[in-house]
Amino acid sequence: MDEEYDVVVLGTGLKECILSGLLSVDGLKVLHMDRNDYYGGESASLNLIQLWKRFRGNDKPPAHLGSSRDYNVDMIPKFMMANGNLVRVLIHTDVTKYLYFKAVDGSYVLNKGKVHKVPATDMEALKSPLMGIFEKRRARKLFIYVHNYEESDPKTHEGMDLTRVTTRELIAKFGLDNNTIDFIGHAMALHRDDHYLNEPAMDTVMRMKLYAESFARFEGGSPYIYPLYGLGELPQAFARLSAVYGGTYMLNKPGCKVEFDEEGKVAGVTSEGETAKCKKVVCDPSYLPSKVRKVGKVARAIAIMSHPIPSTDESHSVQVILPQKQLGRRSDMYLFCCSYTHNVAPKGKFIAFVSTEAETDHPEVELKPGIELLGPVDEIFFDIYDIYEPVNEPSLDNCFISTSYDATTHFESTVTDVLNMYTMITGKVLDLSVDLSAASAAEE
Repeated sequence: MDEEYDVVVLGTGLKECILSGLLSVDGLKVLHMDRNDYYGGESASLNLIQLWKRFRGNDKPPAHLGSSRDYNVDMIPKFMMANGNLVRVLIHTDVTKYLYFKAVDGSYVLNKGKVHKVPATDMEALKSPLMGIFEKRRARKLFIYVHNYEESDPKTHEGMDLTRVTTRELIAKFGLDNNTIDFIGHAMALHRDDHYLNEPAMDTVMRMKLYAESFARFEGGSPYIYPLYGLGELPQAFARLSAVYGGTYMLNKPGCKVEFDEEGKVAGVTSEGETAKCKKVVCDPSYLPSKVRKVGKVARAIAIMSHPIPSTDESHSVQVILPQKQLGRRSDMYLFCCSYTHNVAPKGKFIAFVSTEAETDHPEVELKPGIELLGPVDEIFFDIYDIYEPVNEPSLDNCFISTSYDATTHFESTVTDVLNMYTMITGKVLDLSVDLSAASAAEE
């Protein structure tokens, strides 16, 4: 270990693994360490015994739940948008050759107390019970506008400059009511609160386009895909990739103390008396607690069930978004469900998550609106964790720290953080123009 590296990466969470892979592919000499003896950090994937140890304090889960090793329970479960930036990053690094994806069955939204499928196309809008007959026609017009919109072709803009027109103004032009705005903004454009209404509409239109194009990609019931065996496959795939490019991975390295020179810049990382010299450190907030601040909390519930979530058309994998307005909250609540069809649980078992940005210290009470939608559960665990973000100036200390994972059940915000960090570390913008067909869905 006593040698010099361009970058030392600490923690094998998803963000750190993606960055480690990108930097290795760029030809940098990377050493990647983790204090734990397993991959994944906060975003690890646990079997049943590990889940019991973590939340029940013993290693004896009840026998009726089936074999421990048939469970791959992701601690930070997030679906991937089929044409989204994460999939582009995976293809860019060629890590897709180690992974198999399967389309996610459904994408739903809570509206007036009922769960409805999110319409993704103008034809689906006409069939959706979310809207009355006249509203459907108005929504269809917006969907067609978004479908045809090309930034480089002013003919498709209908006289509007979306870098100046706000989302509220764009929606007013199509005459849509608040109910429709709610599901479009939160369940299609995946905004986490209502600030977007007063911001330029370009971002929302691009997010809606991404949703519709991803939806069309696998012709499933949703725009999302998910790896077989869950997200725990990702860090391991990146470890294999890094090794191909000469990177070094070391698990079970206690301490991992970042050393600084007299100017306050990174000089190396020490573990068990050995120091790896380096110019830059990339890590999650737990490795440099003095350079981060707490900005919030996530409340979550993890349930093991023997049935799909009710009113999701028997979907074996599904996301349901509960927009803040529907619940009288400041931020959205998310439901994630996956099952034996993605090899994350034994046959007949389903894993469901309910998560939200915590507004109280009582997850059991706060998550109730989401838990009520699950129906009967075999087991349920509650958890609350802190969200940290970096406060250091990377140009001065060469420490590049990721932000903790948020409550969303999709990857869009996570990958934005990774791409921003990549640009800070390398001074380059990652080229994401890739052949999307390289990430094919696993055959049934």
